[in-house]
Amino acid sequence: MEDRLNVLRTYNFWDHQNLNLGFLRKDYLDKLASFTGNRLIKVITGQRRCGKSFLLRQFIFQLHRQGIDPRNILYINKEYTAFDFIRTSHDLAEIMQLYLNELKPSGKVYLFFDEVQLIKDWEKVINSFSQDFTSEYEVFISGSNASLLSGELATLLTGRYIAFNVFPYSYVEYCQVAGKIQGKPAYVDYLTGGALPELFNLPDQDIRHHYVQALKNTILMKDIVERYHIKDTALLESLFSFVVQNICNPVSVTNIVNYYQNLRVVTTFNTLSSYLEYLKQTFLLHEVSRYDMKGKKILGGTRKYYLNDLAFRNILYSGFEPGLGYLLENAVFLEFRRNGYEIFTGTERNKEVDFVVKKSGIIKYVQVCYLLSDENVIQREFGVLGGI
Repeated sequence: MEDRLNVLRTYNFWDHQNLNLGFLRKDYLDKLASFTGNRLIKVITGQRRCGKSFLLRQFIFQLHRQGIDPRNILYINKEYTAFDFIRTSHDLAEIMQLYLNELKPSGKVYLFFDEVQLIKDWEKVINSFSQDFTSEYEVFISGSNASLLSGELATLLTGRYIAFNVFPYSYVEYCQVAGKIQGKPAYVDYLTGGALPELFNLPDQDIRHHYVQALKNTILMKDIVERYHIKDTALLESLFSFVVQNICNPVSVTNIVNYYQNLRVVTTFNTLSSYLEYLKQTFLLHEVSRYDMKGKKILGGTRKYYLNDLAFRNILYSGFEPGLGYLLENAVFLEFRRNGYEIFTGTERNKEVDFVVKKSGIIKYVQVCYLLSDENVIQREFGVLGGI
């Protein structure tokens, strides 16, 4: 037990050691702060390496500055190999009891569990502490899989949590981190690079390429292949490459099946549907359904896919040039997602609107175009909006 207590001491901040805080993401910190002061479980989700762990550490530092005793804060990150001994909810309950017995915190205790989905049946312990009426706990959890709060788990925690997603840097954050002045040159750099936080600590393009490649491989192999027992890893890799090269384009699973059949690759509709779902669950991709603007209903079949970060296109598949218009459309999509909009692709007969976005009962129609070169282009891109 002493070894485990030493691990906790190493990765917690009970002795006021300096925290590696990284770039302060004020908007997310303010949002997280607005959720506190209650027994609701705070759930932070997002792709690997998008900044969730730094955000939790930044919030812990904020609690320190507010006068919270560091010993009243427990932080466990399951991505660290030092915590490999925490495999199940039973292990987590044991380490929690060790912490409480040794530190003897007085008053409210703040619990932070990073990448909690790597602990089997974690929800049993988390739910128990969040609802324990004999003591006061405030619980924060993070995860790199969108299914963190799905199915039976969502039922178990219904009404007991509040959640939001963390994305890579926005354009404003990008300019702050990179020391750039906002304007067209900076925005083109933003579109043609990547916004994953770690990229800004890497000195050259080769190292950035290796980093993004390793991140992609980790997500595919660890978060999809291992988790869902995928056998055809080559098909999964190929499918991701296909979608990256077709971002912003309308596609259907049937189209993709036909594409692979033409390549004489044996697969099925159900297999490709499952693989796409896994890519979405790990936040590599986002899917947008079509919306019938006249009938006011969501349509099946064709979808559009967008990348969670353009580094996966710009750095890994730079030989496939989609044009700045596609990159701009992807960036606009991400900005709406950051701001909490529900997003669809609008369609009416043979006309299309890039985005139909909804929030707080308000609907907006959005066309995205990088260059309006003449009146014909203007009419083609925006003429459809006149009839809405």
